[in-house]
Amino acid sequence: MNIQDEMDRIYRDKPLDDIPWVQNDPPRILADLVESGMIAPCPTADLGCGAGGYAVWLARKGFKVTGFDCSGEAISHAEGLASEQGLPCRFEVADLTRPLDIHQPQFDFVYHWALLHHLFPEHRQAFAGNVERMLKPGGKHLCMCFSEEDTGFEGSGKYRKTPLGTTLYFSSEQEIRDLFEPGFRNLDLYTTEIPGKHSPHSAVVAWMEKS
Repeated sequence: MNIQDEMDRIYRDKPLDDIPWVQNDPPRILADLVESGMIAPCPTADLGCGAGGYAVWLARKGFKVTGFDCSGEAISHAEGLASEQGLPCRFEVADLTRPLDIHQPQFDFVYHWALLHHLFPEHRQAFAGNVERMLKPGGKHLCMCFSEEDTGFEGSGKYRKTPLGTTLYFSSEQEIRDLFEPGFRNLDLYTTEIPGKHSPHSAVVAWMEKS
């Protein structure tokens, strides 16, 4: 089963409250960037937007948000949430593991929170290329993915199964640096503990600027 089928299955069969990454309140790291003014309202891409909670929060703050996700089921949830709140988010079904047809950069801010650990190494170069082509020069990029130091799942290797039946890939800081550095300047890259619905996780966070 590919990632699109897996995600469609999860969003179709599980209540949103039972999906661990679905949350409407933004992560503290993202909220701090916005509330401190480090990132001001601008055209923004939410990659792996899921059910749309973070995209809708940013739209409420004045950001012009386009959410991308491989799952049509997730996009349906996201569109419903934005419509309920009367917010002008745009959402697209997209396979971010393949080069997208991007003729010119449209966004000043691109972020993906808890997406990259769903992508295996063989798919990550195409994903990073999409991020780079989406962003305008000088645009900002925020990434969070689970660290190889995380102990919140069974096992200790790079690949680990989850209770939902998915397989995740756990990264090192160096992997994230190597993946994005050719087109980005690191402003901050570190491993930290982030809260989860059920337990905290060790995660690699990268805050970057397009060269």
